[in-house]
Amino acid sequence: MSTESYNSTTFNCQRFKCSGRGLILPFGIEACMSIQLRAVLYFVFLLYLFLGIAIIADIFMSAIETITSRKQKIRYPDPGEKDKYLTVEVRVWNDTVANLTLMALGSSSPEILLSIIEIVGNRFEAGELGPGTIVGSAAYNLLMISAICIASINAPETRRIKLYNVFLVTSFFGFFAYIWLFIVLSVISKDVVELWEAVLTFLMFPLVVILAYLAEKNCFASKKIEMAEEEKLIITPPETDAAGVPRSFHKDELLQFLRDLGQSSNLSIEDKAQLFAAKLSENMHRSRMQYRIQGARMLTGGKSLFVNLPDKLQEIYQRAVKPQPFDTTFSTDHKAGGRKSTLTRNDIDEDPQMAILEFASSSYAVLEREQRVTVEVVRHGFTKSVVHFRLDTIDGTATAGEDYIKLSEEFVMESGQQEKKITIHVIDDNQWEPDETFFVKLSLPESEENHAKVGSKTVALVTIINDDEPGYIHFEEPINLVKESVGKAEIKVARVNGADGRVSVHYRTKDIEAVATRDYEPADSELVFEHGEISKIIAIPIMNDLDTEKDETFAVELYNPTGGATIGKHGRTVVTIINDDNYITMANKMASLVQVDIDKLSVTKTTWGQQFKDAMTVNGGDLETAKFLHYVGHTFSFFWKILFAFVPPTSIAGGWLTFFVSLLFIAILTAVVGDVAAIFGCLVGLKDSITAISFVALGTSLPDTFASMIAAKNSKTADDAIGNVTGSNSVNVFLGLGLPWLVAAVYWESKNLPFTVKAGDLSFSVLVFSCSCIIGMILLTLRRFLGVFGKAELGGPTIPKYACSAFFVFLWICYLTLSGLQAYGHIYWAT
Repeated sequence: MSTESYNSTTFNCQRFKCSGRGLILPFGIEACMSIQLRAVLYFVFLLYLFLGIAIIADIFMSAIETITSRKQKIRYPDPGEKDKYLTVEVRVWNDTVANLTLMALGSSSPEILLSIIEIVGNRFEAGELGPGTIVGSAAYNLLMISAICIASINAPETRRIKLYNVFLVTSFFGFFAYIWLFIVLSVISKDVVELWEAVLTFLMFPLVVILAYLAEKNCFASKKIEMAEEEKLIITPPETDAAGVPRSFHKDELLQFLRDLGQSSNLSIEDKAQLFAAKLSENMHRSRMQYRIQGARMLTGGKSLFVNLPDKLQEIYQRAVKPQPFDTTFSTDHKAGGRKSTLTRNDIDEDPQMAILEFASSSYAVLEREQRVTVEVVRHGFTKSVVHFRLDTIDGTATAGEDYIKLSEEFVMESGQQEKKITIHVIDDNQWEPDETFFVKLSLPESEENHAKVGSKTVALVTIINDDEPGYIHFEEPINLVKESVGKAEIKVARVNGADGRVSVHYRTKDIEAVATRDYEPADSELVFEHGEISKIIAIPIMNDLDTEKDETFAVELYNPTGGATIGKHGRTVVTIINDDNYITMANKMASLVQVDIDKLSVTKTTWGQQFKDAMTVNGGDLETAKFLHYVGHTFSFFWKILFAFVPPTSIAGGWLTFFVSLLFIAILTAVVGDVAAIFGCLVGLKDSITAISFVALGTSLPDTFASMIAAKNSKTADDAIGNVTGSNSVNVFLGLGLPWLVAAVYWESKNLPFTVKAGDLSFSVLVFSCSCIIGMILLTLRRFLGVFGKAELGGPTIPKYACSAFFVFLWICYLTLSGLQAYGHIYWAT
């Protein structure tokens, strides 16, 4: 009986398929499992390992960011004062060098280590998994990431590569690296990598870095190097707080933000600090490494590197704080019939061949009796083209057909024309009604998207002022806050629901805590509104006694209206004089809160305790802004987060200890991934070359996908989104294959034997990718120089944008399909 049982067990365990494929795996317990169950378990385990690699890569990239962001102090001559010097901090690492060395190593470390571990584990014999993953990742990075980034930009916005010289160098080597790989394996020494070939392959890595650095410094062009950043650095050294710690902003920026936000809002100082921190975060310069870290944390529910606002503040931020392409200001007094705005351009990188259309003003007012209002559309940028645009009216409180004549029409702005005035008819019904509003929307036909786009003012508000009554007169705000040093408190008085005839109203000041003649000059006078006039300003001089005082208030009242006018809902306003010392104290407190919010975005971890706290909490402890997906990602990644919290924090040894310890963890996980991928491919009948270019390449590149997508949406240029893809692809070959080839070639040279690397599937895959690379790079070049694509690598008009994105996806599918057909003998490839 026992013999039969033994024989049965032996028979079942003979089905232990793929038991010899891994260095570490499989486990003996798998022996009698079904192949289907093992395949499912290995697939799930592979996904979980990719999640772990993403988390430890986050820590690895944080170490790299800490290392490359190190600064040193430099003394510059003070341009303002002779014989004086300014001490400023500048980054030690050049961005291009950092991107092509540590950054490329960080983003491609799994692929590189997989190739190294595979060769060493195979007793210095070449395998298919490592090289295949490198080629597969290159194809995914160039084709799929480019497709995603192109489509992720809202039309008709665009992103162009700024450091184009660097991009050309890395693009050349990103293509040449794989051509070189093909030449080595199939042309020079077929199926053999000689020692000099391995040495040359590895030495091309520092060559790429040096040439890219020289290209960034314009050493290959006669163009003068821009010194704006250095000059800005010298003229505006960073401010420090009371403890001497540098701030990430200037206090003048904070004070201007408070003025722009408005003092009448019922926000706490903490809320205002969060809003200002969000504004700073959006304008903050970010490296490719930070986008890579953010991409990994999106997958795992980790702490964001961007300020996430609660819903109640998000609406205020979008409406009143979020930077706009154009800034507009309105004159204080305005007449019926329209309000003009002063347009300023704020660091806009626009296409010189692109026309920008928008309304001259975002709001207009018209007396009902005038029966027409004129809105004005202006053109900026390129003016030597004919541009078609549409205007459509939208009901507000005013109704088309009853209060105004509906407009839905296309107009033409001729070549050289910079403005176009359009008249909208208003219906005068001789009945009293409250002031009513409607909207006018500006849009472009799809045919115009390739050479024109709309600016920020695409919707204009039109107010129809009822002039059948003299109207109501009241203060615009019931509360006004002014600093003691303001000079004059300007208080707005509005005339609403009628503007017929000449009316007047008296006003006077009344003490509350503030005392007339000591804190402010008293007033008792009259405001006169001419026929059709709807706004006035009362100016009250404020006394600055330079004494430390608490905040004081006084009131301004309206009384005795004439001409049939009536006092409106705000017949009294309270003016609070804020003591400058208190104002400065409040600003300092807010500055400290802002700096705390900004410091939270730092990738540098100071203690193990902080690391464990971040690892154990969703969204880094920011539960108020945590979403459902944050909890899902945190749940799946909890084990990895706790495990990797034992890695030394980046504050130790300038980040280098974190760098090496996390690299060790990545090497261990990569070794396991190699085993799991090989066994999984064996169980489902996939060759290693196909497993490598599909599952493994996709898994290792997923964080880079999110990183590029975030960079495309948040960066002003395309450099961090796709500009580094080509550099990373070249580093994968020169370092990821050059280093293991060099080690293996030396080993076999010492034994007087050749280092054999079968070209086979790899050479065909490389050839297909190279062809796809040429086509993809041609398309990116065309996108940069053709107006139909918006003259930019990313974004642009809707239809061309999605067409290009779909074409890149098509190229990637063709690459996988052709490589698979060749691997299984459906395409003959003589090697």
